[in-house]
Amino acid sequence: MAFKSIIVEIEDHVALIRLNRPDAMNALNSALLGELGQAVREADQNEKVRCIVITGSEKAFAAGADIKEMAEKSFVDVYSDNLFGDSFTPLEQCRKPIIAAVAGYALGGGCELAMVCDFIIAADTAKFGQPEINLGVIAGLGGTQRLTRLVGKSKSMEMHLTGRFMDAEEAERAGLVSRVVPAKKLMETAMAAAQKITEKSQLSVVACKEAVNRSYETTLAEGILHERRLFQSLFATNDQSEGMAAFLEKREAQFRDR
Repeated sequence: MAFKSIIVEIEDHVALIRLNRPDAMNALNSALLGELGQAVREADQNEKVRCIVITGSEKAFAAGADIKEMAEKSFVDVYSDNLFGDSFTPLEQCRKPIIAAVAGYALGGGCELAMVCDFIIAADTAKFGQPEINLGVIAGLGGTQRLTRLVGKSKSMEMHLTGRFMDAEEAERAGLVSRVVPAKKLMETAMAAAQKITEKSQLSVVACKEAVNRSYETTLAEGILHERRLFQSLFATNDQSEGMAAFLEKREAQFRDR
């Protein structure tokens, strides 16, 4: 389908999805969220795509949800429509890795979008925050839950209650982002990471993502058991045989996703 609020490019097994509402600093409205969900579903179903990268502009990854779209709504409106209820479902259900490449502002819904991705690579210009408290509301796309899991209760509580922004250096120190790079190298770095993932066996990539995500949803003992069963199951694949043989023979593995 033709998109109006995002730009999608597929190259070398990587789907690059760029948020494209420059006049609104990539604010997340219903149209953009709908297109983003559709693009992620299509990429997840596309056999040629092995990794997804989501990014915005140099100025803003996404500066939040679109306030203009919400300002006049009542409780009945948002409750009846289940506002934001399934906005991130396609990303949450996507089996392929999703990398957020963040430069500039990632605030409110933008921060929540970055956090729903599998990991974040940030430019040194990035700023993260959940300033919904300034609007008389709170985060509604998972911010209170995901930020707390990533950076801990104290820092999450402070950010949500005061609306304070976190710069890239603090975000890396707190565990919100995987690494920080110069702004000029953000896309090069993110695409290189995505390319690395595309070279792995898709079977082990999917299993790895599932195992790490399970760690947030269950006890340590159950998580370890789940990990072990996934580990053991991969010994039924040709890729396991190829990967270990390649290591012993000191050559590059040729994975076939079988």
